[in-house]
Amino acid sequence: MKKNLVIIGASGHGKVVADIAIKMEQWESIFFLDDNTNIKSSIGLKVIGKVDDYRKYIDDCEIFVAIGHNKIRQVIQEEIEEAGATIPVLIHPSAIIGTDVVLHSGTTVMAGAVINCSTKIGKSCIINTGATVDHDNVIEDYVHVSPGVNIAGNVKIGKGTWVGIGSVVSNNLNITKECTVGAGAVVVRDIDEPGIYIGAPVKKIGSMKINA
Repeated sequence: MKKNLVIIGASGHGKVVADIAIKMEQWESIFFLDDNTNIKSSIGLKVIGKVDDYRKYIDDCEIFVAIGHNKIRQVIQEEIEEAGATIPVLIHPSAIIGTDVVLHSGTTVMAGAVINCSTKIGKSCIINTGATVDHDNVIEDYVHVSPGVNIAGNVKIGKGTWVGIGSVVSNNLNITKECTVGAGAVVVRDIDEPGIYIGAPVKKIGSMKINA
């Protein structure tokens, strides 16, 4: 493990990620990279350059992409992976991780989240504050499970899907890739087509993705 951590993204999501990294107590120094030159520091940590500057630090630092938007996070993570970056997994000390849980590089698990046994979480996922992901689930790459989401057992969520705050997903369901499930939605049957879904139970209202 490298002694220093560089976090790409110094805004709201980046702050929460940095707070997790601080609490993990695994790195001697933590810095940000951000393309907004007006941000000089965030939660007391310095911004030391723009996103493309990660190449300067790739040999000496682990690098983590803290961008909330799924597609942008995917593009940056794939670029730094190809460049040979060491990408950690960040887990808040208060999170509960069950037996036989697999977490892939670039994923963050936030405060109060629960991931139960035999669940597989892909690359660069966000399991946000207080979310629960039950047993035997498959969460594919670049999924965002928002704060307070409850996902029952034996659920599969496809790549790049965003599950909005406070949503509920019943057991034994599949949600396809590139979906947006709106805040407070209730999913009680499979979602087979990409799109925007809201309501209780959910219904499709559009084809364009939104970050909600």
